[in-house]
Amino acid sequence: MVKIKICGITNIDDAMAAVDLGADALGFNFYRKSPRFIEPQRAAEIITQLPPFIVPIAIFVNESEDRILEALKTACIHGVQFHGDETPEFCQRFGNHVIKAFQVKDKETLKHMSHYRVSAYLLDSYKEGLRGGTGETFDWHLAVVAKTFGRIILAGGLTPENVAEAVKLVQPYGVDVAGGVEKAKGVKDHTKLRKFITEVRKATRQ
Repeated sequence: MVKIKICGITNIDDAMAAVDLGADALGFNFYRKSPRFIEPQRAAEIITQLPPFIVPIAIFVNESEDRILEALKTACIHGVQFHGDETPEFCQRFGNHVIKAFQVKDKETLKHMSHYRVSAYLLDSYKEGLRGGTGETFDWHLAVVAKTFGRIILAGGLTPENVAEAVKLVQPYGVDVAGGVEKAKGVKDHTKLRKFITEVRKATRQ
């Protein structure tokens, strides 16, 4: 079963809607330059209301180790997603629940993945000056190739309209969506959420 992560959660209503509709994980963005940024304390208020078996993931971009540890403690999160230029050695300091994101520009991007020993690799679209949230897809055939390195979480421009095709082609460990199910930056459209999750489940069963 393909895992579903709804990223950019900023409020309890969206968190509970995602959970009730069948999401497996929720992403909380601690990158201050992101339009979906949330303070760790506010994230903690949401996370403490989540049911068991729902996994919260903290997203960081080129943050210091001390600030990461402080945010994780405040928000009561163990899972980490690094979306910057973090080195393999840096990622290994945070245990076994680490996702490393790569912005896929071409096949050369995939060569860097072999240096990382992480729980999963998130593949996002490349766009100059942006750290995710591009709203654009990339060549999914590259994601198929990337599966040789380990678990792949597919991201980048996924929507209710294209996620079934992506799942069928790539057969990833998981999919990740933020903007594709929003009505405004950081605010989810619950109808889109429902359709996205439904499409993933349908594609998985076929």
